Amino acid sequence: MSRQALDAFAAGIESEVLEAIEIGARSGVDKRLATLTEDYADADALRRLAGQVRQHTLDHLDEYLASAEERLTSHGAQVHFAASPDRALEMILDIVRASGTRVITKSKSMASEELDLTRRLTEEGFEPVETDLGEFVVQLDGDRPSHIVKPIIHKNRRDVARSFERCGLGDYDDDPETITRRARAYMRDKFLDARVTMTGANFISAESGRVAVVTNEGNARFGLAAADVHIVLAGIDKVIPRDRDLALLLSLLIRSATGQRITSYVELVAGPRLADRPSGPREMHVIFLDANRSSVVGSDMAPILRCIRCGACMNACPVYRLSSGHAYRGVYPGPMGAVLGPLLAGNEGFAAVADLARASTFCGACRDVCPVDIPIPDLLARLRARSVREGVILARAGVPSMAGYLLLARHPRLWRLAMGLGRVLDWLPLRRLPLASIRAWFDSRTLPRWRGAQFRKDVKRGRREQEDG
Repeated sequence: MSRQALDAFAAGIESEVLEAIEIGARSGVDKRLATLTEDYADADALRRLAGQVRQHTLDHLDEYLASAEERLTSHGAQVHFAASPDRALEMILDIVRASGTRVITKSKSMASEELDLTRRLTEEGFEPVETDLGEFVVQLDGDRPSHIVKPIIHKNRRDVARSFERCGLGDYDDDPETITRRARAYMRDKFLDARVTMTGANFISAESGRVAVVTNEGNARFGLAAADVHIVLAGIDKVIPRDRDLALLLSLLIRSATGQRITSYVELVAGPRLADRPSGPREMHVIFLDANRSSVVGSDMAPILRCIRCGACMNACPVYRLSSGHAYRGVYPGPMGAVLGPLLAGNEGFAAVADLARASTFCGACRDVCPVDIPIPDLLARLRARSVREGVILARAGVPSMAGYLLLARHPRLWRLAMGLGRVLDWLPLRRLPLASIRAWFDSRTLPRWRGAQFRKDVKRGRREQEDG
């Protein structure tokens, strides 16, 4: 994972990687727009409604979590609450050890990325197998997902073919059908060997206790069919009030994530195998992960927890397209990651990732496409203000102080004087100034010729022309 600041990492990305990201992101934007506008006369009204449903859930999260726990337990599931990723990992290890298995199949789960689960299970002597094709390639390469829906958006089929050849899955062949067939053949044996399967949860209904798992490849269904134990790892923010809310949220999630009207597989898992429910695993464990989410609930940053992990904000973001998901130095990339990452890091880890909030043009594209109407630009602005209040941006990045600008902005006469003298900047050798932060700033920027002090003159001239005319 990158340890560099976002702009420094972005400067070293190869053009082939940027091309792959651009193609993948743009196709997501185009497909989302097509399906939403064709199917709904007022898609924005649906986005606002979905945002209200999600915000209502957060405002009453304690009640809905208690209801979800009660319903899940009544169905035979065992419910656990983990305050931290480390505690969630301990719970998972206890369950896996008790099962007696070595092989664990995993469906796609961003929550498991917060635990770095695949690596940690491997270190404990188990064999976790990512069964989503993109995540499988990430695992083969010892990589990290670069997108929350399209984990290998930064790769093309030639990269995947080379990975398969290197890992002994066949000679080099970049035909997509051949790649898919080889992955399928490898995974089928793992599904049969595994006694434990893991999934995330797109939503958990507080009304019925049903766990909704959305996939395009059927891998979650294969895992559930063969395993004895099912572990669900979900953030506490994945709870929704009622089953009927699924109709709205799934419709927006799928269109926003992949541009489809409905995904290939939507599993509604009610619980483990029982006398009147003869299929499925014999045990089901649901682990609700907090990991600083509860500290966000009730704050002015709470709207970010509405997020349903569709990835639309990443697809639309110009900064993400030019930097890739790996530049965000965490589990969640893009605009939502620039907000969620610093919050989930907690007070202790905030300073290390506070600069992510500056990775925005404030164009508003992320808010325009968000299916649950999260005001991402507003949240980024609040994080920037916090970083200034706490001094972490100035201390960490060596950014020049804005005190001089603040002084000028508060005194009109000084401002006019500075604007008049600004032409001197055209002749100063700014790149040779001794301040390292200023030299670094000019390494990637070129100032245009000074045009200050013209605005008021233009306004006065316009007024005179109006009066004369």
